[in-house]
Amino acid sequence: MDQTNHTLTIERIQKSTFVWFEENWIHDNELHNHRKGQLIYVEQGFQYLTVAGKMYLLPQNHVAWIPSGALHKTNSHSERIKLMVLFFDTPQFDSAQDQLFFSQVQLFSAPKVLREMILYCEKWSKLIEEDEHEKVFLGALLHELPYFAAQLLQLGITLPQENRLQAVLNHLHDHYTAAFTLDEIAMLSNLSLRTIERLFKKETGMTLAKYQQLLRIIKSLELLSTKQFTISQIAYKVGYKSVQAFTNSFYAVMKYRPSSFMMD
Repeated sequence: MDQTNHTLTIERIQKSTFVWFEENWIHDNELHNHRKGQLIYVEQGFQYLTVAGKMYLLPQNHVAWIPSGALHKTNSHSERIKLMVLFFDTPQFDSAQDQLFFSQVQLFSAPKVLREMILYCEKWSKLIEEDEHEKVFLGALLHELPYFAAQLLQLGITLPQENRLQAVLNHLHDHYTAAFTLDEIAMLSNLSLRTIERLFKKETGMTLAKYQQLLRIIKSLELLSTKQFTISQIAYKVGYKSVQAFTNSFYAVMKYRPSSFMMD
């Protein structure tokens, strides 16, 4: 995400805002950072972000704010990915609350008005020269961003640093559709049940069961974004035994139902 062409990099752009639209994004999957903050909007497909040791999924019609200077990388397994990325100089904050918002990674569903504003910015894509209309419009968008984030998503998975948990993580990621027992997990890691639970909660901030639930919802969002499967098919593909159980779990994480995502 560093280059607009072979010779121009984001860091060499002097203007305070910069718009970059890409029909079929090519990812370098390398950790990097920018002096500008960036707002990423996924118009089509889904995008994985890794920021400061945490992995996030950014579904279609959602946005992510990445603060300036944050070490991050992007990748996607979508066959097609359409992204709009808006870069901003560090904004002047009106309040401590706004300062906190822009200093952290933020993910949320883009309301229709925000989507339309972002898509309108395509007219300035890769424009190097200063444009007063662009500056004013993007400034207004940035100013309103905290107010658009009515429902922030918790779609981040902390990547544990504890080596003894690696076997547990690998098992959960490879077998997220299957029920697991704590005895089974203990055998994989050669740790006691109590130690596993304590370390896992300390490193990831969640229980094993909650981690598996989040994995299932993230995988379901990938499938939903393809528009190739029904909700019922997706429910069973990600390990739920009923559509109702899947819908309830999805709502608990996303705060809306999977049918709403498909209508987006």
